[in-house]
Amino acid sequence: MSSRSEDELLNEATENGAKISPILPEGVKNYLIDIDGTVGEDIPNEEPERMLTAEVYPDALATCNKWYNDGHRICFFTSRTEVHRENTEIWLKKHGFKYHSLLMGKPRGGNYHWIDNHIVKATRYKGKFTDLVEKDVTIEVFDDGQHD
Repeated sequence: MSSRSEDELLNEATENGAKISPILPEGVKNYLIDIDGTVGEDIPNEEPERMLTAEVYPDALATCNKWYNDGHRICFFTSRTEVHRENTEIWLKKHGFKYHSLLMGKPRGGNYHWIDNHIVKATRYKGKFTDLVEKDVTIEVFDDGQHD
């Protein structure tokens, strides 16, 4: 399943009779995964010479590749700039990461608040990369006028 392109996976979607952005099939996730400090040693853009020798986090490698093999989409999304793309791809391939895409130029500094019209789930990496589990947590959402 993992060899299928994104376009082959996408399903047409409609809302009020009009086409909207297509969606992945139920059960297929689009994982957007940071690199520095998440799947490997945290390397700042100001020290690109360290990017090729950064330590990999073995649990992250195993989990990411499992998700890829399970048919999920793996996109590495990093604050590294386009200047660092080649070294980043070399590092990912050297360590055997399987992935579909690589997005450069994520804003630096953290404290992200992602706003999208699609379902978004965020998981903060805290030193252990495993399959995900469900937890009840408090989140910030737009006020849609409905209060629980």
